[in-house]
Amino acid sequence: MNERPEILLTNDDGIESPGFRALYDGLSEIGNVTGVAPADDQSAVGRAMSQDVTVNEHELGYAVEGTPADCVVAGLQALGPYPDLVVSGCNTGANLGAYVLGRSGTVSAAVEAAFFGVPAIAVSLYVPVGDITYADFDATPDDYQEAVRASKYLADGALDNGLFDTADYLNVNVPMPEESPAPMEITSPSHVYDMDATQDGDIVTLHDRIWDRMADGEIPDPEGTDRRAVAEGRVSVSPLTAPHTVEHHERLDSLVAEYPGNA
Repeated sequence: MNERPEILLTNDDGIESPGFRALYDGLSEIGNVTGVAPADDQSAVGRAMSQDVTVNEHELGYAVEGTPADCVVAGLQALGPYPDLVVSGCNTGANLGAYVLGRSGTVSAAVEAAFFGVPAIAVSLYVPVGDITYADFDATPDDYQEAVRASKYLADGALDNGLFDTADYLNVNVPMPEESPAPMEITSPSHVYDMDATQDGDIVTLHDRIWDRMADGEIPDPEGTDRRAVAEGRVSVSPLTAPHTVEHHERLDSLVAEYPGNA
């Protein structure tokens, strides 16, 4: 692509988040960036969508009183300019594992773009657990340097090399390495799942035990998966497709064939 690409930048942490500003500034070096992002934090809303949203002009583009999916639809269909690429992030906190793909507002924005046929990249920052809790983590611009580097590299190269002929979007998770640049690895979302719930009176608390295990020094995921790569200091890039796949199942054939209406 000879001309500077048009990039629509969104996220789920909100347009005022430091990760959004970091990507906006970095991507502006390679393309024309229009920010269309939630006015406030919309983490973990998945692909929830509104019917009407209020849009306010912002120094970085537009602040939308809605979800990440709202932002993508509004940006593509109403606010413009129509982009060559949608980038979602940089989320403060990793989006790792197959089970989080539908929960994450960051990833869901990329999925929404993919249904429009627009290439997309979701970018998240891995916040190590252990000595510090996620709630106590106060990100600085320097923490996003590797995320900006990886995002610029992928955005600059992927549009021209045919990658998006087969992949609908990339889910990118980036460490905060001790030495930069970090290596980059093609990965698959991990299928390790360890959710739990405990009850105390009328309150049920849900726990993602994987983070507890990682805080204890355990990485429960095999080689080649997104979580193992980023936990070991590598940039994880998972090339994914948006539509759910359909597999042929002979047992379902026989079950459906015996349905009373098919007799």
